[in-house]
This record gives sequence, C-alpha cells and structure tokens, in this order.
Amino acid sequence: MSIEKIKIFSGTSNPELGRRIAEYLSVTLAHVTIRRFSDGEIFVQIDENVRGRDVFVIQSTSSPANDHLMELLIIVDALRRASAGRITAVVPYYGYARQDRKEAGRTPITAKLVADLMDAGGVARVLTMDLHAGQIQGFFNMPVDNIYATPVLLGAVRRQGFDNAVVISPDIGGVVRARSYAKRLDVDLAIIDKRRPAANVAAVHHIIGEVEGKACIIVDDMVDTAGTLTKAAEALMEQGARSVSAVCTHGVLSGPAIERIEASVLERVLVTDTIARSPAALACKKIAYHTVSGLLGEAIRRISDEESVSSLFV
Repeated sequence: MSIEKIKIFSGTSNPELGRRIAEYLSVTLAHVTIRRFSDGEIFVQIDENVRGRDVFVIQSTSSPANDHLMELLIIVDALRRASAGRITAVVPYYGYARQDRKEAGRTPITAKLVADLMDAGGVARVLTMDLHAGQIQGFFNMPVDNIYATPVLLGAVRRQGFDNAVVISPDIGGVVRARSYAKRLDVDLAIIDKRRPAANVAAVHHIIGEVEGKACIIVDDMVDTAGTLTKAAEALMEQGARSVSAVCTHGVLSGPAIERIEASVLERVLVTDTIARSPAALACKKIAYHTVSGLLGEAIRRISDEESVSSLFV
C-alpha cells in the first residue's frame, strides 16, 4: 500500500477506532476540522490536500444517528468538492439497517434511503461490518464490502474456554449467523422462538434444541436495549442451562441496556468497538470489548491496493 496514495479521515462518532485503524496501517489520520454552529448545524473543513487521493472516511452512524449520518455526508461532500479521487465510506455500524423492509402499511424503508443519500453525496464505495441483513447490500448503487467480526469474536469465545457449550440464535432470522459460529466451534445449535409485539419489545415463547446443563452462547449482530438478550438468558436458565453468555458485534447499548445487563443472569457480553465505548459500558464488568481495527484496516489496505477482500467475508 502506498502511504502517499491514501488518506484516512475519521468523523466524531468513533475517533478511538479511527486511530487504531490508522495505527494498523502505519499512517497518520488526516486532519479535518469539524465543529457545530450554535444552532447545531455541522461545519467541516478538510485541512489537507486530497486531490486525486484514495480517501477513506471512518464514521459509524451510531447514536446520535442523525447527527453522525449528516456529518458523514458533509465530510464526503467536502472531499468531493476538494477533488478527492475515490471516496470510500467506512461505516463499521450501519444505522437504520433494521428498517430494511415494509413490515406494515405506510412505513419507510430507511436502510434504502440512507444508501441513496450516500450515493447522492458522492460515496464511491462502502465498507461496513455485519449488516443487520445481508440483502441490504443490494440497496446500494456502488460496491459494498460487508465484512464480518466473526474472526475477532470467535477468538474471544475460544479464549473464554467454554466447556460443553451450545450456540443460541435469539430468533429465526439469526440462524445463519449462529450456525456459522456453531460450525466453527464444533458445538450444537439451538434457536429461540421470539415474538416482537413492538419495537425494542420481545417475548420468548419456545426454545428449540437442547440447553440443559450446557454453557449457552447467544450470538446476535447487535445488542440495543438488551431486552431481548436478557429475556433470552432468563428463558435459557429456566430450561436448565448451566450458564449464559452473549456475543454481539455492535454494542448499541441504548436506554436501560447497561442496567439490564448488570441485573441479568448473563455472565459475559462480548462486543466489538464498531460503536464508541461509553463510560457506563466500560464500567460494566460483564461487558468485554474487542477491537475490529485490524479487520477494517486490512480491508482498507486491500481495497486501496485493488486486492481481493473475499477472505474477510467469513
């Protein structure tokens, strides 16, 4: 990779991850001025020459999602008007991904809207991680690299040394993801039949599979308010599970999530740093963070060098 060829910028959503990615690539983060006017409008100024460069902008669209999304679009617009060669949006956590279809009448498909906004703003390529649904890649009019945190989180699970374990999918939609973990860990798979009467509300109905006496590992793409996660853990313990831990790529951890995890029967929740770590999350002894900076950094290197990134899609 030619250091002179690329520029790595980081928005304000997750500056720590941006610094770690730059360290992996042995480059210095490019300078950008980001500030807000008194009414909340975002001002961006690119402080370096980017003409003809291969530019990567690291920005998760996490809370506050609207501010971080708008900031990303404004940075991209500034880069485009500064004659950047190619602009890749590195979005470790792609917000609005849960709104990927019409579940009721007169509702939006916001995952598609956000993809269109990036396209209109000047993004030439998107690099993201563990999309809520893989088919969201089809919403984009540009190449999308959706890589997985599996190598990092699998390593963390193996280091925990779970004995007589079973991988749990928290719902039918997560079976493919959970099966991938179960196959690599060479353990059985169980599924929770869940109903969601409203957003951020879940009810556990049945557990399909054998969990009695086993160390249960719930695998999901994100933990938001932790309602689903903690209810699933309770249900598993009621069915005779020896212990329950969780592995989630995106630690959204909004609302009462931290308090629920602290008060739950969960032994451990393993998450990555796709979303900035809050002080409350860092203080919670049950939550363990693992960095994906190496995975994202390697993907950036390969994209810049026009190499295959297929090996990262596992």
